[in-house]
Amino acid sequence: MTNTTIEWTDATWNPVTGCTEVSPGCDHSYARRVAERFGGSKAFPRGFDVTLREDRLQQPRRWRKPRRIFVNSMSDLFHKDVPDAFIDRIFDTMNSAAQHTYQILTKRPEQMRRVVHDYYAYTEASSVGFLRAVPLPNAWLGVSIESNAFAWRADMLRETPAAVRFLSLEPLLGPVDAVDFTGIDWVIVSGESGPGARPMARAWVREVRDRCAAARIPFFFKQWGEWTPDFGYARRECYLNGDFYGLVGKKRAGRELDDLEWSQFPGGAALAEAGG
Repeated sequence: MTNTTIEWTDATWNPVTGCTEVSPGCDHSYARRVAERFGGSKAFPRGFDVTLREDRLQQPRRWRKPRRIFVNSMSDLFHKDVPDAFIDRIFDTMNSAAQHTYQILTKRPEQMRRVVHDYYAYTEASSVGFLRAVPLPNAWLGVSIESNAFAWRADMLRETPAAVRFLSLEPLLGPVDAVDFTGIDWVIVSGESGPGARPMARAWVREVRDRCAAARIPFFFKQWGEWTPDFGYARRECYLNGDFYGLVGKKRAGRELDDLEWSQFPGGAALAEAGG
């Protein structure tokens, strides 16, 4: 496990590495770039091929201080090449290392729904009865959605047992007004960063923020990415959805939306600059 600069979590844990692309949000995958750059190394012995990391399964138990942990930042836990039995062992670790909060994201919610239902059904029927609660109170399950075309992922998330259900609208590539927020406990929005990054329209972000406010859903705005609507000099400019955007780089673009940083978490955790 490693500490991370990802704004909405504290650390990453990768018991699986490698993945395959399933939708346009994967087009400029950070995980692929890193895995291919360091392919053949100890960290990525098989490059971006799906790899089970048996040696990492117990890592969270070694960290005593409670952390928010993003599970599989370099993969998708519910990839078809990850056996159900291996996923079960990851859930077992989350149950035993209960001091942490685990954040799991997938673009494969149909697989997540099946595996999680089966896991809880088996453990409830088992005579061992080792789970602290069903669903695990420290396991947050989420789906990535980049546009209205993938609104169905939220529907499948709602059918999956979870203490907290969240949406990661990252990279946000189009409007998501067709995405149903019913039963959702947290929403993250982010523009794309890295080579080839595509701009994100301010109107799309505002629409999400305003819907979250109306429904009292915590809203986290991670970043604009490489492009911003608030710029002076820019390397390039483009026109999108009624606004001009400048290519200025992630750091300069920042993470303010309408002069505020939105850093809300489920459960009333501390906010940064935005009102509660």
